[in-house]
Amino acid sequence: MFRWYVINTYSGHEKKVKTNLEHRIESLNQKPRFRRVVVPTEQVIETKDGQKVQTEKRVLPGYVLVNMDLNDDAWIVVKGTPGVTGFVGAGAKPVPLSEGEVAKILHTGGGPGGAILTKATVEFQLGESVKVTSGPLSDFDGEIVDVNPDQQKLKVLVDIFERQVPVELGFDQVKKID
Repeated sequence: MFRWYVINTYSGHEKKVKTNLEHRIESLNQKPRFRRVVVPTEQVIETKDGQKVQTEKRVLPGYVLVNMDLNDDAWIVVKGTPGVTGFVGAGAKPVPLSEGEVAKILHTGGGPGGAILTKATVEFQLGESVKVTSGPLSDFDGEIVDVNPDQQKLKVLVDIFERQVPVELGFDQVKKID
């Protein structure tokens, strides 16, 4: 019976382990026992120097998912793969993931209709000083008093005519002052 199992790997070597495992499955004629080898990732939008950059981030660093029919031969193929440190499970017996866990991991970042959503990472913190880079207040300096990562907005206190005025700005409208 095909089930999903989690393999523990060296962190940062997930793609290499996936490639090595797929090669071993092919060379040891074990294709009927394996369906998929997956390194779960999601697309993330990071704001660097006022520019939005889309990158791919591992959802589970140090782990690879394998959909396989577990028997002794399949277990040996996986355990003998360079970079694999073992299966996740209690004791020596691997524990398969539930269907709900698999759906949650593999569909991370998936929206309605299978659309891929992206998450924005927040590089701003409360109390940081920023410079406004666009809009009517460009070149003004301010201090962050609120961060809303879902809407990618900041509330910044800006000095206007010797008064601190709260202004709502997008992540892409400010940059950190070093």
